Amino acid sequence: MFRALRREPGFYRRLWVLSLPIILQNMITTSLGFADTFMVGLLGNAEMAAVTAANVPIFIIQVVIFGFQSGMAVLVSQYWGRGDVDNINRCMGVALYAVTGFSTLIALTTFLFPAQVLGLITPNRQLVELAVRYIQIVGFSYIFNGISSIYAGVQRSTEYPAFGMLLFAISMCVNTFLNFVLIFGKFGAPAMGITGAAVATFTSRVVEFAVAAGFALWNKRLPLRWGCILRPGRSILRGFVKYSTPVVCNEAMWSIGTSMLTVIMGHMANSQDMLAAYALIGSIDKLSTVVCFGIAASAAVIVGKEIGQGRDKEHVFSVSWTLLLVSMFVGAFVMVLLLILLPTFFRPVLFPLFKLSPGATQAAVYLAVVYALFMPMRAFDITNITGVLRAGGDGKMASIIDITPLWLLAIPLMAVAALVLQAPTWVVCISMQAENICKCPIGLVRFHSRRWINDITRMVE
Repeated sequence: MFRALRREPGFYRRLWVLSLPIILQNMITTSLGFADTFMVGLLGNAEMAAVTAANVPIFIIQVVIFGFQSGMAVLVSQYWGRGDVDNINRCMGVALYAVTGFSTLIALTTFLFPAQVLGLITPNRQLVELAVRYIQIVGFSYIFNGISSIYAGVQRSTEYPAFGMLLFAISMCVNTFLNFVLIFGKFGAPAMGITGAAVATFTSRVVEFAVAAGFALWNKRLPLRWGCILRPGRSILRGFVKYSTPVVCNEAMWSIGTSMLTVIMGHMANSQDMLAAYALIGSIDKLSTVVCFGIAASAAVIVGKEIGQGRDKEHVFSVSWTLLLVSMFVGAFVMVLLLILLPTFFRPVLFPLFKLSPGATQAAVYLAVVYALFMPMRAFDITNITGVLRAGGDGKMASIIDITPLWLLAIPLMAVAALVLQAPTWVVCISMQAENICKCPIGLVRFHSRRWINDITRMVE
């Protein structure tokens, strides 16, 4: 195993040059999202639970956008290995059409039927009433976010991840400042509470879009070819549909499945405590996995480019195995760090800051322990599924590995434990992570088969 970590000079430098901007981007986004949660949490448990419920459909939009971005990256990274700028623009054009259409549809749904959408998530009328205006405003922000995310994804897949880091740093700084002003009524602005958080998010996404558009028009490294973007062509469309649809469906089904876990919590007897704890620990979890997702994104670029350059299968397999081992060791380090921080910082310092009730505090402790213990397996799965297998054009099997354990194991187990048996909170928390027990070994078998290594650019042509 350790011999596989010995690579040619410059390999790890290349890995971290790609990974660090992505890690910093995710860390900035998550940290400032954590600050948003903290600000809303200062209003009270009910407000934080309401925003958690309202963010379920928003989370689905975000993950589907990530799915289109990841599906596009499968083609873009391999075309980048071939130096084909025209086809990179065509891939971006198809992705922009898809993301804009999807995010507009969801935004209109949440604007016209907010109470009905929220009613599917929680029957708590107090939470629904608090969240209605928030969800109506925030939905439209992701039309702008979808467009800028696709462009940032193209830059990342062509080995320039620093752009995404800078773009989302600007967006999140604007969001956090406006949250402070509009939630609490600072600098003469009215105190708008949850609605202020929604207005802040919308404004920051418009700023983000404007910055991305300005950079795209100025950038000479990857020039825009408007003819290719507006008229991508049937061959690229067919290739995008063939290789991106499994990825998009994967992310959509995963986000809906993950949201189902939130829905189950919303129907528990102690739903307000569980949702408040989940909002806090979910933010900590996102922060703790930023390195894993950074390595996974870099793995997709490295593996895709290796395949696009025509490397033999054994070389691609060897490079990918090294990346998976690095990710797993990083996950083990994060696990140890979380288990140290829980009794020394989270419980005595962080949880009281959020004014968690005793029930929410207990649930938060259980969630934190479970997330930490499963971290090494989750880190391996993240890089294997979203990085290696997808980069090799094996999106369909990656989707099966990712989705099947969630829907056939984790969701039924949690529903039975929480709603039928009304089991203790720690049992419910363990059932949420049950999917990883079988996802990791199945993914390992697929990886060792080497059947996932495909040059999809030549297949498209």
